[in-house]
Amino acid sequence: MNTAAPFLAAHATGEHWRDAAGKIILELDPVTAEHRLGFVYVTDDYAEHLKDISVFLRQTTGVPHWVGTVGFGVCGTGKEYFNEPAMAVMLAPIAEDAFRVFSGVSDSVDPVVTQHRAWIDGPAPPLTVVHGDPRNEKLPALIEQFSDATNGFLVGGLTAANNGFPQLADDVEDGGMSGVMISLDAVPVQAGLTQGCSPIGAVHEVTQAEENVLFELDDKPALDVFKDDIGDVLARDLRRVAGYIFAAIPVSGSDTGDYMVRNLVGIDPDSGALAIGEHVAPGDRIMFCRRDHDTAVQDMRRMLVDLKKRTGKSPIRGGLYFSCCARGPNQFGPDDAELKLLSEELGDFPLVGFFANGEISNNRLYGYTGVLTLFL
Repeated sequence: MNTAAPFLAAHATGEHWRDAAGKIILELDPVTAEHRLGFVYVTDDYAEHLKDISVFLRQTTGVPHWVGTVGFGVCGTGKEYFNEPAMAVMLAPIAEDAFRVFSGVSDSVDPVVTQHRAWIDGPAPPLTVVHGDPRNEKLPALIEQFSDATNGFLVGGLTAANNGFPQLADDVEDGGMSGVMISLDAVPVQAGLTQGCSPIGAVHEVTQAEENVLFELDDKPALDVFKDDIGDVLARDLRRVAGYIFAAIPVSGSDTGDYMVRNLVGIDPDSGALAIGEHVAPGDRIMFCRRDHDTAVQDMRRMLVDLKKRTGKSPIRGGLYFSCCARGPNQFGPDDAELKLLSEELGDFPLVGFFANGEISNNRLYGYTGVLTLFL
């Protein structure tokens, strides 16, 4: 039986951030000396106050280290907050020698990796909880480099806000990547990824492309291949594909059929070209996918059943959930439908997270996905 202090989580809404924070402090009980790391996620309404929020939480709880960011929505156990001011907080009873908070990763991972090299080379690779600035075009490469340099597994999401893009990693910053590395030797975890889009048609080879523009797939005009895959009804009125049909890039070597979803950003009927939200080159593989409610629910349940099997009889002590801002009520419907799926399959446990501008799992940046991490 695990005798460590429990993970503690709370969430609240309030017209002013102090109102929400005050409600949360009343629920976080009992805070002990074992609680050394805190996670805090706030909606856009509180973005400019993230620094003040972190100071308040540090002073009132006594928890010295805090990480977090801003989302278009935040979530707690069985609860989603969208289009309203809200905050979600979790306290983790993790010893200070079992984690390292980091920040300032905007151009290279080398300074942070060098600073923490002795700790990274410890008995077990880290789980790294990452928050990133979506304005930084180097993020996909930085995510991959950080994973390689630490030999660890990354989970997280990109800040989603209209009022700045602050991240919290003991202090507030923006522009790059920050978060916390947690030793898997000290805190066992299980993580899963669920897709929000389902493939349509076959996987195609890119035969002519430049940067993010597809000219030919399988030696045919890219738009012709696209129309064949989406069907005659949509092909007759391409305006209807916006927000419904996407490009998907299969992950090389994946034994689970994993893929990264990217937006369609342009269609040129005259040249037969398609532009997508990712650079591609001849020889790459690509397919198309659609976003719909039923397949998202089915894949969510698949992930949760798999996680339940992998956790076995180990109780779930806490969790982090990073979901795309296009999911939540926008895909699963009202009344906290997405978060209630978690509770239905896994039961209730302390959980916080946010609805992001892109999701991070292992060494890649995804879109339209949900990334769930369970602390055991």
